[in-house]
Amino acid sequence: MAERKHITRGLRFTLTAVYTVFFTLLLAGVSFLFWQQLKATLDEQAHDNLEQNWAVVKAYLRIVNDEGEDDYHPTWNYTRSDPDESSTVAAVQGVMLITDAQGTPIGDTPSATYQTLGLDKKDQIRAVLQSPKPVWGKKYDPDGVPYLTRASYVLDEKGKRKFYVSIGLSLANSEKILKSLTWQIARMAPLVIITGWVIGWIFAGRALTPVLEIAHAAQRISGSNLSLRIPGRGAGDELDTLTETFNQMIERIEVSFNQVRQFSTDVSHELRTPITVVRGQLEVALFTAKTVDQYRDAIVNSLSDIERLSQIVRALLLLSQAETGQVILQKQQLDLVDTVQDIADQFQIPAEGGDVTLTFTSRITRCTGDFDRVQIERMLSNLLSNALKFTPTGGEVRVILDRRGDDAEIIVEDTGEGIPPEHLPHIFDRFYRVRGVGEQASPEKGLGLGLSFVAWIVRAHGGTIDVRSEPGKGTTFTVSLPLVNADPVHQESSVIEGELV
Repeated sequence: MAERKHITRGLRFTLTAVYTVFFTLLLAGVSFLFWQQLKATLDEQAHDNLEQNWAVVKAYLRIVNDEGEDDYHPTWNYTRSDPDESSTVAAVQGVMLITDAQGTPIGDTPSATYQTLGLDKKDQIRAVLQSPKPVWGKKYDPDGVPYLTRASYVLDEKGKRKFYVSIGLSLANSEKILKSLTWQIARMAPLVIITGWVIGWIFAGRALTPVLEIAHAAQRISGSNLSLRIPGRGAGDELDTLTETFNQMIERIEVSFNQVRQFSTDVSHELRTPITVVRGQLEVALFTAKTVDQYRDAIVNSLSDIERLSQIVRALLLLSQAETGQVILQKQQLDLVDTVQDIADQFQIPAEGGDVTLTFTSRITRCTGDFDRVQIERMLSNLLSNALKFTPTGGEVRVILDRRGDDAEIIVEDTGEGIPPEHLPHIFDRFYRVRGVGEQASPEKGLGLGLSFVAWIVRAHGGTIDVRSEPGKGTTFTVSLPLVNADPVHQESSVIEGELV
């Protein structure tokens, strides 16, 4: 019972039921139209036959009277030796009524068959005699057999008096054909409906197979199996669209899951060492410190490490929010020439402190577009901070602003240590830091999150970033940003160049 209830509530059952109902209604409609068309054809054929019989009446029937007498009677002028004419006239006479204007039958009419149909009323006869058109009617014999009748008038042989003439035609054969068709439809309908149900059930099952595959795939998905994808059928229909949408959803979930997992891994990895250091310092102070200065030194060192922990947590949270779309860019019209020059000015003092030459070159007078000022400044600050940090005394850092087609191009190049080729694919990964042989990570070298922020900011603006480096010769970062809603004046090309002092 539960299984039956489950089946009747299923989408396959619903689709099959709807298809069957529609198919049944369509079958009933087509059958009814066909039945009506056949009936109309049979009626038209009956009318044509009666018209032909009336032509026989007009051709062979004469209403005459003996000379000097008022006794009219019908005569048939046809060749009685001709079997075709004899049979034709006999067929007409088989269902026939001839009366005078008062409704009194004349001759051998009404025929026996017409007698069973009932004589026509006087009012009807007078109306027909006054009508220029024939009057059609339908009568039934005692057995319920229908007859089509055609009533009109003929003139006597002198053309002075009108006589009422009604002829009939049995519709028994037409009724038999219609009843036979009706029974055939009634007998075939259950078989056709059952066949339609079976076909609908089969095709509904095939149509829903991709949906079931999606459902089964969703059941198999877990945190360790997010790479599962459903192959498309290549039909280009709604189910392929559903499959593609499902795969895209799983892909987004996988990205989000990996981001959460990466965040957890990064936090556990980066916080482990500072926490261990703080704990060790406090334990040492607890067991070995004797004076207030020793306790104060332990507290100062611990606060320093705790501040570094706070920086790591803030940076991680901000980067995670950015990568998950929680940080929304606040774009406005911004001139990159002024912005890049301002940031370069801010780094001039650190550059002089490290005896590094910092220059800015703009190959265009203006470069405006829709940008987030805060994020663009953060991107430039990270790039310049890294360049100055890894450029030795006497080196040079160059910042160049140019335009390539519809993109602004910002180049930050230095003559520093350079990056080995094996590290280049990973420099935008979180917490990835390039270390020399035997070198350990230190707070002075940073958290390893700066370039991750740079990559996110560039992607968020729809741009690209490229890095080229050669150990011992320096590194070049090239950022391309699309100029959305750009001001046409930035087309002017001139050079602003020089050392920032």
